[in-house]
Amino acid sequence: MNIIEFKTKNFNILIVEDSSSMIKIINNIFLDSGFNTFLSTTLEEAREKINSIKIDYILLDINLPDGNGYELIEELSLYKLNPKIIVLTAQTDSQLREDSYQKGIIDFINKDKNFVYKISEIPNLIKQLEKNRTKTILIIADSQDRREKHKNIFENRNYKVLVASNITIALDLIKTNKIDLMLLDLELEKENGVEFLLKNKKMILNELKIKVVIISENISPTTLRDAFRLGVRDIIKKPYVLEELILKTDMYINDKDIEDEMFSKTQLLNQYKSTVDRSFIVSKTNVDGIITYVNEAFCDISGYKEDEILGKPHSILRHKDTPLNTYENMWHTIKELKEAWRGTTKNKHKNDYSSDYWLKTIINPILDKNNNVLEYIAISTDISQMMNAKEYLKEQYHISQNNFQEIMNLSKLYEKAMDESNIILRVSQYGKITYVNEQFYKISGYTQEELIDQPYESIKRIFPPSEDDNKIIEHLQSGKIWNGQIHNIFKDERVHYFLATVVPIINLQGEILEYMSIRKDITEVIELHKELEETQREIIYKMGEIGESRSSETGNHVKRVAEYSRLLAKLYGLNEKECDILFTASPMHDIGKVGVPDSILNKPGKLTPEEWVIMREHSMNGYNILKNSKREILKAAAIVARDHHEKWDGSGYPQNLKEKEIHIYGRITAVADVFDALGSDRCYKKAWKDEDVFQLLLDEKGKQFEPKLINLFFENINKFKEIRDRYKD
Repeated sequence: MNIIEFKTKNFNILIVEDSSSMIKIINNIFLDSGFNTFLSTTLEEAREKINSIKIDYILLDINLPDGNGYELIEELSLYKLNPKIIVLTAQTDSQLREDSYQKGIIDFINKDKNFVYKISEIPNLIKQLEKNRTKTILIIADSQDRREKHKNIFENRNYKVLVASNITIALDLIKTNKIDLMLLDLELEKENGVEFLLKNKKMILNELKIKVVIISENISPTTLRDAFRLGVRDIIKKPYVLEELILKTDMYINDKDIEDEMFSKTQLLNQYKSTVDRSFIVSKTNVDGIITYVNEAFCDISGYKEDEILGKPHSILRHKDTPLNTYENMWHTIKELKEAWRGTTKNKHKNDYSSDYWLKTIINPILDKNNNVLEYIAISTDISQMMNAKEYLKEQYHISQNNFQEIMNLSKLYEKAMDESNIILRVSQYGKITYVNEQFYKISGYTQEELIDQPYESIKRIFPPSEDDNKIIEHLQSGKIWNGQIHNIFKDERVHYFLATVVPIINLQGEILEYMSIRKDITEVIELHKELEETQREIIYKMGEIGESRSSETGNHVKRVAEYSRLLAKLYGLNEKECDILFTASPMHDIGKVGVPDSILNKPGKLTPEEWVIMREHSMNGYNILKNSKREILKAAAIVARDHHEKWDGSGYPQNLKEKEIHIYGRITAVADVFDALGSDRCYKKAWKDEDVFQLLLDEKGKQFEPKLINLFFENINKFKEIRDRYKD
């Protein structure tokens, strides 16, 4: 069974214990973890349960009223029934413990003062055993007795076990199977284990990254030195305690899991880097401004090959048209303030001055744990077309005044150039359309009869939120040029976006004769920008799902929390923009969980105080990951990650904030997260009933949660239920 599919509800646990108090304690521990439990106080009852129910794991007391637990073990072995057995006993005989493992028992729990704690760890042991089904161990030993003994022990712990009596067989198995751990007996009859590892180090240790544990009777300093230098994980001396071999095997398999996970994360980061490289112009410099990395897009726009630009100062690209104070401000921001710099620069092409280019850039300093700058990374977009168009329009108004004929000639040439390269619209001082060029007809779909002499108001317009129609008119009527965005809806019913310069045409007496609108179609750019924003939102959403998936929670939890948060924000009175920001940011409330170990994050039982300290760190982990972003949504996500475990009465974490010291985003997400979490199954609990969830929210009003938010929640409870039903797991 894959660990991702591990669900405690799928496992039946038989507890055989004659002490009524003890069996109750054990039963509660397993019920709290979500397992199905069956109880027996005698061997006879245990036999009946085993014959009628599929039992996966047995916790078996050895001393029972009607016999010895080992009788049941022998019977299960005889009839080839294979539930996993964990022995409970007050005996401390080490030989008995050793014999127990050899009889197929997976653990041996002494009834001492730490017994309850040991039992509370058994659910984790079961999870580990089920996880073992995906792991393979290779045992290399020339003793058939030892091979078979170890094979039986590890197969009983759900490992896939391969055995080899010599190096030749071992190599064949390594080449045809995915091996996670190798147990290598050095005392092979004809071969030396260290020489075998030395000869095959590249394949076994470097490429396949197999963990190797050596078992040897004679461990000399030379053996220790050679083995550990090769990369062997451990050396166990014969004779050894069998339990030591078992525990170390489990430990090294778990280490392999962690390393595999780190490798997967590295691959993911490389994919992110590749995505950025394909989408933007990227360069990196060291602390002195020397270029250490450029991507292909950088080389294409600058004219330099990679080997020509690496090792050169970034100033090699500096253009005289970019003011010096731009660079001074840039270096002050990234070097002294250690903050991201955003700006626009004109840059020199290597060979062709006509190919000089404009970049809109963000430069981010990369800091070490001591806040020292390691390097700078610049991510840029090419805005040359827009900037060149802007300069072109400026130049068209600088007509040299030689003689009238020359002016008229130039005027016609400029008019023709503008007419062919721009979208032109002229409107009389009374608001009637007097002229449109072919570009306008083409993009609008209208004919001359439908436009000329018609009121300009007949063309549908949409004003951006930042623009005021009356203020624009006042601005133009004062004789000033207006620059900005214009949105029209034409015959195709699509919204078309333009960068426009509207110029009042004024005679010598200062009277406005007409208004000329010179436009550039930026519809594709705007739509691409919207698509990029949606992509950003999706990436943020997926990052939230990553945080949840690590703790075996569903992506629908993320969806529900986002929807609840937006609804609650709207009810609270936040504006539409804030509601949308919170909707997009709230899925990342638990992104800090990427830094919490799986053993804690997915622990079915109650966390220890030490584990709880680590778990609580996820709030500040998430905040620290996102806090330096200048993106509005990621800044909001940082606040949500930090504040969603704060409580109204000041008893929360990580900063013990109270009441309105807690950001409204954190207060809202807290209610949404708790409402959904309590009503959903988790690795450590079953979903609560609605009445129990609602009662807790009422009980925590004014304690954990802001009273106003709880009142709004219950006044609109049906809306929250509709969201929950729409996004059921």
